Amino acid sequence: MSSKIKLGILGGGGDSLIGVLHRVASSMYDRYEITGGVFNADLQESINFAEEIGIPTNRIYKDLDSLIAEEAKLPEEERMQVVSILTPNFLHFPMAKQLLENGFNVICEKPMTTTYEEAKILDETLKKSQTIFAVTYTYTGYPMVRQMREMIHKGEIGKVQKVDVQYYQGWINPIIHDSEKRANTWRLDPEKSGISCCVGDIGTHAFDMIEYVTGMEVKEILADLNFLYKDNVMDIDGTVLLRFSEFVKGVLRSSQIATGEENNFTVKIYGEKAGLKWEQENPNYLYLLQDGEPMKVLKPGHSYNSELSLNGTKLPPGHPEGIFDSMGNIYKGVAKAIKKEDYHPAEFPTLKDGKRGMNFIEKAIESHQKGNVWVKIDQ
Repeated sequence: MSSKIKLGILGGGGDSLIGVLHRVASSMYDRYEITGGVFNADLQESINFAEEIGIPTNRIYKDLDSLIAEEAKLPEEERMQVVSILTPNFLHFPMAKQLLENGFNVICEKPMTTTYEEAKILDETLKKSQTIFAVTYTYTGYPMVRQMREMIHKGEIGKVQKVDVQYYQGWINPIIHDSEKRANTWRLDPEKSGISCCVGDIGTHAFDMIEYVTGMEVKEILADLNFLYKDNVMDIDGTVLLRFSEFVKGVLRSSQIATGEENNFTVKIYGEKAGLKWEQENPNYLYLLQDGEPMKVLKPGHSYNSELSLNGTKLPPGHPEGIFDSMGNIYKGVAKAIKKEDYHPAEFPTLKDGKRGMNFIEKAIESHQKGNVWVKIDQ
């Protein structure tokens, strides 16, 4: 019998980009085999999709209840061991909770839930289930992001004194100016997306990235959000000031109306000795900035990089790696945890990261609604 981890998938059928990303990532290190799931709310659509991508249809289920009930009937060694949740936001919490309560390991898309309260409930559920839970803050899987993290943690740039993170997209610009389109987009529907669009979607990526690379926790935030139209209740742009301590501060800027931008995620961390800069659209370059020195460019695959960075590098120097590789590194880390192998704690984001992300989203909305005031992030 195959020693690969048996993976089930919820959502991600049809032409879903996130579905392709997760399927490719799971196959990257030959650690998983997709055994079934619920790709679509319509059973026949799920079956058709499974046939299209070459998965046996005997473990394609009509819904999550059926999946759990039928998998429980199988011998333990044949059951799905981990389930990836790729559905719209409002389904993340109920699905994740039900899976944890039934002993499954979980890989969940972000935002992990639609409320901070739900995140706290999941945290308690996970403690009881003692399984593995990963949240796919995808960009933490890039080798040069991991190199940035290790350099900061080892003190190579000195004490961090300034953080500047920008995540700009323009995809919602053609939608927001059309009243009919903005009324029929699930990202702008609080019942499906939660209380935030931009901060909840990409702002939470930026927030997690800041804490991931610096090892510091944000203590307080002040948010100023933009909605553009009075009938749109969901933020589509925002600037958030950050306080880590009295003398360490930063700014997080996220926008989905940055006209013409594609996926401009830029992370800049400045320490007392040096600065580091990374850009998602050019992910193989990590820029090292030092007073009185020419800018240095670090690239993946070289022996000067950290073990954590090299562990996530699949190709020789000079061969570009991208978002599929980044997600693949997260799946690889989860596989190690499920198999009880040694792994670095930075190899995949955990439920704690998802929980802090939800706290950040709610506090950003609260700060804005109270008139752009400082509010504390739970520690």
